[in-house]
This record gives sequence, C-alpha cells and structure tokens, in this order.
Amino acid sequence: METSGGIQASLSGRYAVALFDLARDTQSLDTVVESLRALKAALAESPDFKGLINSPVLSRDAAGKTIAAVASAMGIDALTTKFLGVLAQNRRLSQLPAVIRAYETLLSNHKGEARAEVTSAHPLDDTQVAALAKSLRARVGRDVAVDAKVDPAILGGLVVKIGSQMIDSSIRTRLNSLAHAMKG
Repeated sequence: METSGGIQASLSGRYAVALFDLARDTQSLDTVVESLRALKAALAESPDFKGLINSPVLSRDAAGKTIAAVASAMGIDALTTKFLGVLAQNRRLSQLPAVIRAYETLLSNHKGEARAEVTSAHPLDDTQVAALAKSLRARVGRDVAVDAKVDPAILGGLVVKIGSQMIDSSIRTRLNSLAHAMKG
C-alpha cells in the first residue's frame, strides 16, 4: 500500500485510507475525489454546511439523514454518500475536512504527484494554477497537484508548501522582513 504511516496514524487518515481502498477497488478514485472537492468547496462557501458537520446537538440519525439529503442535492457519488453516512453514524463528520486532505494526499501519492498547498491573497484562475503547476513541476521534477487557498492577510504574492519545503513570496513576509531590518 502506498500510504504513509503518518496518514494512517491519525483518525481522519484511517477513514481516508478506508475510503481510498474502497474507491481503488471499485475503480472510482477520480469520481470520489471530485465529490470530495465539491464537499470541500461547499464547506468553504457555506457556513450552514460547516455548522452541520460540526454540530454536537444533532443525533446520529438526524446527522445521517441530513448529510444524505445534502449529498443527494449536490450530486455526490454513491460511495462517497455511504462514506458520509458512516462518518455521521460514528459522530465523525467534523473530521471531513481532514479526511478530504488525507484522501487528496493518498491520491497524489498513488499517481506519483507531489502535492502543493498554495496560498494567495486573491483567487487564482485556472490559467494561473496551470502555469504555477508547470513551474513547480520544473522545480520538483514530477507532476504537482495544486491545492489553492485564499488568505487576504498575506496582502499579495504566494506562499507555496510542498511537503516540508516552503516558498514564501508574500508581501506580508517581505514587509515584516523590511521592518525587522529597519529596527536592527
């Protein structure tokens, strides 16, 4: 198995490994990742959905029925919908963001890709993401899957993390360095 001990050691990692193994066995790795990415986008855009997965007051059955309805409305595939039901029954819906990250890492490892977390001050369009992936591929020597996030606090530029390596070209960091140099 191409999973790392680090992923398997966490609770969310064990769920991600189980989902990954089922998806691989049913030849639905890409279908599941598309569903998970849709869920990740919904979590980022909808405070109600984020509140649902983190709600301690919903019973297991209510959480299961609600998440099934949400999955149906979003057009989530059957395997991922069943998986969400298992998370709801085990009171682990709050682990969903971490499960999604771990699954994406497993899929990247399976495909022989490096995974890059890219933070920008403004959303990147598809052309910018493709150009960035091409540039990072030249740097690391293999295909790179880009996971783009937005954080207006960096003011401008990019922060790129690939494994334990970090490239910080954000304006905030440059200003902090300048301020520190001026104090010295």
